[in-house]
Amino acid sequence: MSGTRSRQHGGNLPAEVTSFVGRRREVSEAKRLLSAGRLLTLTGVGGVGKTRLALRVAAGVRRAFADGARLVELAALQDRTLLEQTVADAVGIRDRSARSPREVVVDYLRDKQLLLVLDNCEHLADRCAGLATDLLTAAPALRILATSRHALSTPGEHILAVPPLPVPDPERPPQPGKLLHNEAIRLFTERATAVRPDFAITAGNHTTIARICHRLDGLPLAIELAAARLRVLSPEQILARLDDRFRLLRAGSRTVLPRHRTLRAVVDWSYQLCSPLEQMLWARVSVFAGGFDLEAAEAVCAGEGIARDRVLDLVAELVDKSILIREDQDHGPRVRYRLLDIIAHYGLDALKAAGQEAVLLRRHRDYYLGLAERGNTEWFGPTQLEVLARTRCEHANLRLALEFCLAMPGESETGLRLATALRFYWHCGFLSEGRHWLDRALAQDTEPSRARATALWINAHLAVLQGDASAAAAMAEQCRDWALPRGADNLLAYALFILGTVAWLSGDLRRAQALFEDVLARFEALGELNDIVIIAYAVLAAVALLQDDLARAGELCQQGLALGERHGEQWARAYTLCTLTLAEWARGEVALASAHAREGLRVMRALHDAFGMALLVEHLAWIVGAAGEDEPAAVLLGAASTIWPLLGGQPLLGAPHHLAAHEACERQARRALGDRAFQTAFGHGAALDLDQAVAYALGEKPAPAAPATTATDTAGTSLTRRERQVADLVAEGLSNKDIGARLVIAQRTAEGHVEHILTKLGFTKRTQLAAWVIEQREGRDR
Repeated sequence: MSGTRSRQHGGNLPAEVTSFVGRRREVSEAKRLLSAGRLLTLTGVGGVGKTRLALRVAAGVRRAFADGARLVELAALQDRTLLEQTVADAVGIRDRSARSPREVVVDYLRDKQLLLVLDNCEHLADRCAGLATDLLTAAPALRILATSRHALSTPGEHILAVPPLPVPDPERPPQPGKLLHNEAIRLFTERATAVRPDFAITAGNHTTIARICHRLDGLPLAIELAAARLRVLSPEQILARLDDRFRLLRAGSRTVLPRHRTLRAVVDWSYQLCSPLEQMLWARVSVFAGGFDLEAAEAVCAGEGIARDRVLDLVAELVDKSILIREDQDHGPRVRYRLLDIIAHYGLDALKAAGQEAVLLRRHRDYYLGLAERGNTEWFGPTQLEVLARTRCEHANLRLALEFCLAMPGESETGLRLATALRFYWHCGFLSEGRHWLDRALAQDTEPSRARATALWINAHLAVLQGDASAAAAMAEQCRDWALPRGADNLLAYALFILGTVAWLSGDLRRAQALFEDVLARFEALGELNDIVIIAYAVLAAVALLQDDLARAGELCQQGLALGERHGEQWARAYTLCTLTLAEWARGEVALASAHAREGLRVMRALHDAFGMALLVEHLAWIVGAAGEDEPAAVLLGAASTIWPLLGGQPLLGAPHHLAAHEACERQARRALGDRAFQTAFGHGAALDLDQAVAYALGEKPAPAAPATTATDTAGTSLTRRERQVADLVAEGLSNKDIGARLVIAQRTAEGHVEHILTKLGFTKRTQLAAWVIEQREGRDR
């Protein structure tokens, strides 16, 4: 069933924007199987409502999971090697590591109590099965709810076949007062009133509606499509046309399952109800992945029979016929459209039959290449946030365009060009994916060229940000070796920029200083000015800071900030503020350092740059610690400790000077507060999610309060003796498996105790419970 895309607060499960009809038995059985096992796959024919059922079940049980429920949408994913990266994106990991995405995901989820919903696995079944096996082996508190047209066939899998909705007997009249008793009829009626508010089920039309639902075998998608036709047809006309289409379909292949034939008949019937131009646009828009806007439809689909000025009208007509689904964006003025999966597959079949698939895919690629190059040009300027938001909306389409280039012979150079144009996008949260595409493109397009040299330094920059210094240096040297004999001075400057960054992170400050001074001189001589130039000022300032030249560090930061402000640039400016924050902190200007850090943090939040947010939350911990505010420092350290694992890489890039500052801040706060008070404050911070941590760091929310109790011992005495034992072991940091071993009970029993304690005390995370236990101990010791 459709209509599930609006976001719920506090998670990524989409809210239900249309009613959920029936399925009580399936919901109950799915919950039972999910509690009995750790992998449940909902199977069934396309259009039967597997996704909608999975989301209803997940929403109903997510409070039982300390880390909630996360939806991973796989329908638009065509490159199977990006499965793990897609899961990482969905659970909130911001890829900073040079490790494989699977290793990062498994490691991150190892200690999480989470429900992972993998939706539409059928085209990735083998890889989903392998990932599920690895995750369930490594993460004892993880459960997986999958939807697929067939089972994943992995050990421990429970399978629930999702049937069509029960259908009424058309020959048996309903009992008085029970016109809507049947689920299929109720679904038809509720969807019909959405398009015809004056429609109502009556004794007079009940039999016709019952026959429609019966003919459609109770398939939710088929029923919804049929109900939408009430815009233009009466129930009797709908029934008559279904009869015609069913006879036509039964004359075809007998090897297809009846339910597949029925669904195909409904979609085929919807197709035949469209005009030839609507059919043509339906087929053409099926090349998009993850939705599209009107501008994209006009660029890709116009021509050869469809005038550009007709696209808007045709889109509106397909929306009216429920072929296209309109989606309003939370941010931004553009409306987007998408096709249901079965509708898109049908359109692609029609496109292939017309021999136009390759032509449309190439148009699609050209459009998104232009979009990426336009974004790269506009990135350095005042529209940075708009550029990033626009690009994020097109993530699935950009993947599709890149895959087309790298799978189609003769297109690898264009693929290299596209992956390179997305440099700005890879830097803002997609380092691993950027390397994935650039690595593939560089492996295919091996002929030395300016395009290849450009891709080398960009890929090297992604590698160095992941901490993969050796790979970064090797690629930068290749770029340098191409640029030097050809007099490509700008590419030489970028190669030296990477080599200088590698030297800085490795602690070779003299070499780093020499390289960056050379780089900035080259940029100035070339008249080159962009975000990388500003970052070069910031890194040279960081080098000066480590050499105790605070005055020069501040001067370099101010130069970089002035360049950014002159052009309305925000991203590089925020990273320059990171360095300026540390310079002011080192000078003892705590108030000024705090102001710079918070200003940078606001920008990082607007750009959704998780690494930048983690860095500045950490910096603010050091700053407030230097001001003698030890409890807030401990809270911020705890908050940062939960953000760094989301990034998949080493905290603070593993830089020794940053790690030393972190340890000094922790020692001071622990010494001032005492171990228990420090751990309590740290636990409060660790219980915050990313948004809450940033809000706390910015002073937008008060310090987390201790869990409320009527008296110090009241809540403690509400736990049984065994529950108090389990709570104490949680506070020691033991896993459910370790608790079971310590108390000589089954791991499942230990898990049940922990879940019951969390529910009893009103907590959602183990860190909250640990902090509470420590507070209880402190109260008893006073």
